[in-house]
Amino acid sequence: MLKDQDRIFTNIYGMHDRSLRGAQARGHWDGTKDLIALGRDKIVEIMKASGLRGRGGAGFPTGLKWSFMPKESDGRPAYLVINADESEPGTCKDREIMRHDPHTLVEGALIASFAMGAHACYIYIRGEYIREKEALQNAIDEAYEAGLIGKNACKSGWDFDLYLHHGAGAYICGEETALIESLEGKKGMPRMKPPFPAGAGLYGCPTTVNNVESIAVVPTILRRGAEWFASFGRPNNAGTKLFAISGHVNKPCVVEEAMSISFEELIETHCGGIRGGWDNLKAVIPGGSSVPMIPGKDMRDAIMDFDYLREQRSGLGTAAVIVMDNSTDIIKAIWRLSKFYKHESCGQCTPCREGTGWMMRVMDRLVRGEAEVEEIDMLLDVTKQVEGHTICALGDAAAWPIQGLIRHFRDEIEDRIKHKRTSRPAVAAQ
Repeated sequence: MLKDQDRIFTNIYGMHDRSLRGAQARGHWDGTKDLIALGRDKIVEIMKASGLRGRGGAGFPTGLKWSFMPKESDGRPAYLVINADESEPGTCKDREIMRHDPHTLVEGALIASFAMGAHACYIYIRGEYIREKEALQNAIDEAYEAGLIGKNACKSGWDFDLYLHHGAGAYICGEETALIESLEGKKGMPRMKPPFPAGAGLYGCPTTVNNVESIAVVPTILRRGAEWFASFGRPNNAGTKLFAISGHVNKPCVVEEAMSISFEELIETHCGGIRGGWDNLKAVIPGGSSVPMIPGKDMRDAIMDFDYLREQRSGLGTAAVIVMDNSTDIIKAIWRLSKFYKHESCGQCTPCREGTGWMMRVMDRLVRGEAEVEEIDMLLDVTKQVEGHTICALGDAAAWPIQGLIRHFRDEIEDRIKHKRTSRPAVAAQ
């Protein structure tokens, strides 16, 4: 279990003062000028050594991503864009950072932007996050007034501007290139890659897009050292991580824990156990709605990190852990996710535009048991035609929950179809 002194987010529950004064009392904005004085190369080097992997879902090494930015400017400005469009169903961790500990993000934005040679940073916040936007804007205003950002930020000689941009509530704008398009005032539709954002991103300039949590942990890593951060978790799965546990646990919560904690310890320590006990656990979606579920029997000993969950044909994603007990209609739960992805598809790619609607309609019939058994394989075949054939990962996100359902609970789908078929004559005879 993570000790309190090792927690990066010291106000995740909003128990303390979230203002600048409160943040400074908890150790934030302490010696920021000295951290900047380390220089760009040294900061990127420390981030690589820390083993931090992106906290937005994909788990790409953060320091490596930063190093893709051009060392010398060709005349174009560079930008950091922070992805605060937290729209993945089940995910609610960045929200707590922006609402209760916003100065971790503002300070992180300054240091990360400096490390990439960016004088400006844009935070793109989800349309539904109204109070979070207000709290974050207050923190930005405080930092400007105190001279921590703006001209000669923290008296470091680096000029830095931070802009908060409010989205309009589109899930697709959480994809980095769709986010950039939206930020430019265009329709939020993903771009083809290459060019990658580091070569031509926002306004055609070198850009890095990072998740809120990935940026907010940066100042603490630099203060405490790469070795400290790398000491948590298994190799290649370093650091502390915010887990958002929802669903059928006794106490749903957002908690900061060490990576590679076991699922059982996470649930028992922080959530008061599974509702109705461990025998009542049916399935878990371990990383937000776009990763395949894992049956309850395989989940108790699971290790909560990127590599272990990938070996289980799922993923850590954003660490939004959705727990489902035996009362769950598992087919209906996945139908609901299908409905979400169908609604949120931007319609640019044919497999996703047509496939998400098709999958949802078949799922609709499976929920009611009004399909044929052969259609299960047909549905699986369609998920394979959508997966990997679209510009962005929304097609994969729509396909994977259905693949997980068929892989682990096919007998339940078949039983429902058979039960419906055997009960039909009886209904007609009444």
